[in-house]
Formats: sequence, structure tokens, C-alpha cells
Amino acid sequence: MPLYMDIHQVDGAKADDLAKAHELDLSVQDKYGVQCLKYWFNESCGKAFCLFEAPSAAAADSVHREAHGLLAERIIEVDPELAEGFLGGGEVNGAGAVMMPNPNDGRDPGIRSVLFTDIVGSTEFTQRLGDDAAMVMVNHHDTIVRDALTAVGGREVKHTGDGIMASFVSAVAAVRCATRIQDALGHHSEQHGHAPIHVRIGAAAGEPVEQRHDLFGSTVQMAARLCAYAQPGQILVSNVVAELCIGKGLLFEDLGEVMLKGFDHPVHFHAVRISA
Repeated sequence: MPLYMDIHQVDGAKADDLAKAHELDLSVQDKYGVQCLKYWFNESCGKAFCLFEAPSAAAADSVHREAHGLLAERIIEVDPELAEGFLGGGEVNGAGAVMMPNPNDGRDPGIRSVLFTDIVGSTEFTQRLGDDAAMVMVNHHDTIVRDALTAVGGREVKHTGDGIMASFVSAVAAVRCATRIQDALGHHSEQHGHAPIHVRIGAAAGEPVEQRHDLFGSTVQMAARLCAYAQPGQILVSNVVAELCIGKGLLFEDLGEVMLKGFDHPVHFHAVRISA
């Protein structure tokens, strides 16, 4: 069956309210051939996100309508692999709520940070030195990025050919991952001066559902655009990422606003300061 995710505006709701609503969904789901899998609750934003299998979006809407009347603002079909890559398996408590990786952090609010890496000049490198040499470079990059992801608890979503796309529960983890990557690449280049690897990195943060049948639509696009805009060795992040990192000992340089392809309004962005 197709997999769907929906957004509910639930201003003023509490965790217990969402747990009861999910329980009511479970009580009527079989009538409509729906399986409600789990949900995320962001109390500070007054939003809930539900993940479920259903024969159609209308069937899922019928479950909510009959169970409690809390209808979704949007219901979007999502790719199972993307949903797993962005949001992860996640421990689910008895009420159906997804919990943070650290149980002490409470319920998962569903906010994710998305990060892209991009190897600078990979096409030119391949043309100059050949496929085998280029593959060695890509493999070095992949090892460094994946080691950094493992260290901070990030998830690889996919390989882009000359970079990696990843997601994080924490914006702080995303930034620390990015700085780890650039630090490790710097050490690698010192040891392999004949074949240094220079990488751009971009990151953005947002809610797990967007429009046009695309999970993490605008967040992914912003992270990708910031990555493309970055200079070799630079880390650029959206304003949301920088704000989520306040008080965490990370340093940013406010670069103001920039017009990015595909966005109607200027995007406020920052550069991460990398320690020498």
C-alpha cells in the first residue's frame, strides 16, 4: 500500500491529547484499510505529523474524521526509502509517538536538518586523471563523511555521485558533522598534497513534510542551493540552523541574505567558522 504523511495544526494540544487521538485512529483504521504507523509532535510549533499506510489519502482522511475530527492540513504520499532516510526508524512508545534517539530528550518533534556535501571540481578531476583516480578520491570523501555521520548520529539519505546527502535530528549535530568533515579533509590534503579533496557543504532545517508530493521539499532544496553557493572548504547554513545552535558553542558569520535559485524571497544564511 502507498505510504502517506500528513500535517495537523494542533495549537494548544498536549502530548496526552495526541496520544488519545492516535488511539482513536487505531480503533477505526481497519474499517478503512488503513494502518497508522507512528506520529511526531512538535508542541512548540503546534504541529503533529502522522505516518501511515493507506489505499488512498481519502481513506486516511476518513479515519481522522471518524476517530476525532482532527483533519490534516495536507496529506502527501511519500517514498518509503526517503521517509526512512530522513526520519529514521525511531523508537515508538506505547502511544505511538516517535521518541528521540536519547529517551531523556522526550518525544521527537519531527524537525530535521539536511546536509549536502559536494566535491569541488570532480568532473575536471575525472577528465584529467581518469575514472580510477576519481573513484579513489570519491571513496576517500565517502569514508570521511560516513565516519563523521557515525560520530554524531547522522543518517545518510543517498549518494549524489560527487557528494552525500544526510539528515540529522539535531541541527547542532549537523554543524558538528560538517566541521568534522572539513577538518578531516584538511588533514587528508596535508598528507596527500598531490591530490587534495575540496568540498562544499550546505545545510538547512525544517519540518518533515512539504508540498508537491515531496518529503522535505524546500528544506532539501535550500540545503542543496547553499551547498552549490558555498566556496571550496566552506560550510553554509540557513538561518534556522544557526538559530537552533544558539548557546551550543558553535560560531557563525552572518552573511546576510542571498537570492537562491527556486526561492521567491532572499534567504538569510551564515557561514560556520571552522577552528584552525
